[in-house]
Amino acid sequence: MGIKRDIKLGLRMLREVANSRRAQSSLAAKLLEQGPLEPHRFRIGVYFADPKVNIYQMRQWYKPLAELSKTWPVLLLSRASGSAITLLNEAPLPVAYVRKVVDLERIIHEQDLQIIFYVNQNAKNFQMMRYGRRWHVFINHGESDKMYMTTNQFKAYDYALIAGDAARSRLDKVLWDYDFDKRAIPIGRPQADHYSGEVPYVPDERTVVLYAPTWEGDRAAAAYGSIASHGVPLVQALLATGRHRVIYRPHPRSGVVDDAYGAANAEIVRLLAAANASDPRAQHVHDTGGELGWQLSAADVAIVDISAMVYDRLASGKPLMITRPANPAAEIDTSGYLSACEWLTVDEAGSIVDLVDGLAHDDDARARLDFWVERYFGDPTPGAATRRFHEAVSHLMDEWDRFAAIHAADPEIDDHDADGEAEEEHLPAPE
Repeated sequence: MGIKRDIKLGLRMLREVANSRRAQSSLAAKLLEQGPLEPHRFRIGVYFADPKVNIYQMRQWYKPLAELSKTWPVLLLSRASGSAITLLNEAPLPVAYVRKVVDLERIIHEQDLQIIFYVNQNAKNFQMMRYGRRWHVFINHGESDKMYMTTNQFKAYDYALIAGDAARSRLDKVLWDYDFDKRAIPIGRPQADHYSGEVPYVPDERTVVLYAPTWEGDRAAAAYGSIASHGVPLVQALLATGRHRVIYRPHPRSGVVDDAYGAANAEIVRLLAAANASDPRAQHVHDTGGELGWQLSAADVAIVDISAMVYDRLASGKPLMITRPANPAAEIDTSGYLSACEWLTVDEAGSIVDLVDGLAHDDDARARLDFWVERYFGDPTPGAATRRFHEAVSHLMDEWDRFAAIHAADPEIDDHDADGEAEEEHLPAPE
């Protein structure tokens, strides 16, 4: 048995090496196609150390960053080959592949990066954050009331661009001795000014319901996913009416930890396909696309889990329901919007049709929604968040100029490790 296991392990390693070499070859071709980066052009870097499974964290920033780059050129910095290939294929911005720390150092010396944005809390962020004389700014990959949003890691960054008053209040409870007035800059939700994508069906009289669950989470406290608890009866009930259209957008990591989530996800996909085969006019959608925007604006009602999708939808100002986690250990911050949202329990999932129909005509729910939109995102007027985003960056650029003048006479600092050698990463496994 041990020999067979070793053989299987050896074959797996050979396949991984072959896949990695193919990925590196494909990446090299893509970088050659992009061409060399113009020296000293880029003022802003967006650092992304995650594999491509988390590329959704970058996608929502594509259009806001592309608009920003018209004023301050933006460069995407990818540490993983799979992510770099995906970014080169789809992002509207130039990409630098910085697998090794020495590659980071080369970019630092070749470009004039004054601001570095971070969309998540990857441990490798610290390999970038060791470079001073620039602002390290956490912009996150969405607004939510998940425990992730109150981490003390916010203090590691020079600044954080937050959505609004709710984010500040949430952080104020956990960040001791933190200068919110200086370091936490509210900008709203600039992504809401750039809803993207084409509606993949012909609109008609059907009520469109977006069901966008998150994944199962890697621990009980973060077990917010509803696919295995709510998903199948919820979708079955909506499909049965003949007057609802379902847009199903599962989290890309659904099922990676718990097979039950993967099985429920597969069953929902099967139900949608069967319903479309039975009635092609239904045009139900299994959405796995990279663009997020048309779903939020097209849906009459959205059903989402506790995740950034709550606040992506909230920013649209349109009706939504939140699934209450089946796991009693899941941590729920009920001090914000979740204290007044429209909850959907496991027991109510099969009654979703009546709940959806009632929500569309509930004046009290509408008033609550309007209050929380303002609380979380400030002025919801189209274009207002983009303006605030650009104003925040302009402020940081002015601050950079001010401190650069103060420290103009300071000697250059060697950014290498203490032993004089630049740290390098191992060749990544295929993603």
